[in-house]
Amino acid sequence: MTVEIVYETHSTTTDNEAGVATGWLPGELSDLGRRQARELGERRPGDGFAAVFTSDLRRAVQTARTAYPGGRLPIHQDIRLRECDYGDLNGTPRPHIAARRLQHIDVPFPGGQSYRQVVTATHAFLHDLATGWDGGRILVIAHSANQWALEHLLTGTPLEALLQAPPAWRPGRRYELPGDWPPTAAG
Repeated sequence: MTVEIVYETHSTTTDNEAGVATGWLPGELSDLGRRQARELGERRPGDGFAAVFTSDLRRAVQTARTAYPGGRLPIHQDIRLRECDYGDLNGTPRPHIAARRLQHIDVPFPGGQSYRQVVTATHAFLHDLATGWDGGRILVIAHSANQWALEHLLTGTPLEALLQAPPAWRPGRRYELPGDWPPTAAG
């Protein structure tokens, strides 16, 4: 059996519009973001999802709750789906973070974490999906670092390549979590 994962990045925030890398700060959906979240719920009204898993950061939770109000789908918040913690650099201009990504694959941002630590947290999340949701279809709403971690873990794309040239945004990336997952190492 497998778990089918549909991945969506949280909707646009006021920080996104201002060019700020929010990191572990909560963030707030902008007017555009609230509209995008409603459109997500319309585009994927349920689509056979067993559940929605979201980061516990406010912007991701707002996206999930706006897309699926009133318990249309069960929403589970998971700390392991948080954006990379930029530590002392949370809330700084996005180009400042982008210019330093490759330096923080294995070395944590000052006072924060590395991208490899995001991969490790995502690996643990996937382990729980594989054991608890086998045969299910799951919607994940999180952040760019989590999408890169999924891409790395489930397609084998080197993390370095993903951080050097992040994939262009698109709605609804689909992944298959194979029945023989997890591999022996978190990569």
